[in-house]
Amino acid sequence: MQLLVTYDVATSSEGGKRRLRRVAKVCLDYGQRVQNSVFECKIDQAQFVALRNKILAIADCELDSVRFYFLGNEWDGRVEHHGSKPTLNIDGPLLV
Repeated sequence: MQLLVTYDVATSSEGGKRRLRRVAKVCLDYGQRVQNSVFECKIDQAQFVALRNKILAIADCELDSVRFYFLGNEWDGRVEHHGSKPTLNIDGPLLV
């Protein structure tokens, strides 16, 4: 499934900048950054549960906001991009 993860971490609070970095690092393990606090992830249900649990263990739910948007398997026709920061083809070859 294709998943969009968005978050807003209160960096003015104590530990906020550290939480922000940690949430971004977890998201990078599962997908690609397409905006500062927006990630596209192509994952299965088990990976989603792990991702959600890791993020929620970091976030302070009284101060921060995290949203998960499920785009499903037919996401290609639902996403349109214009402007800078071209995205990588998740299904394309991976060069290391």
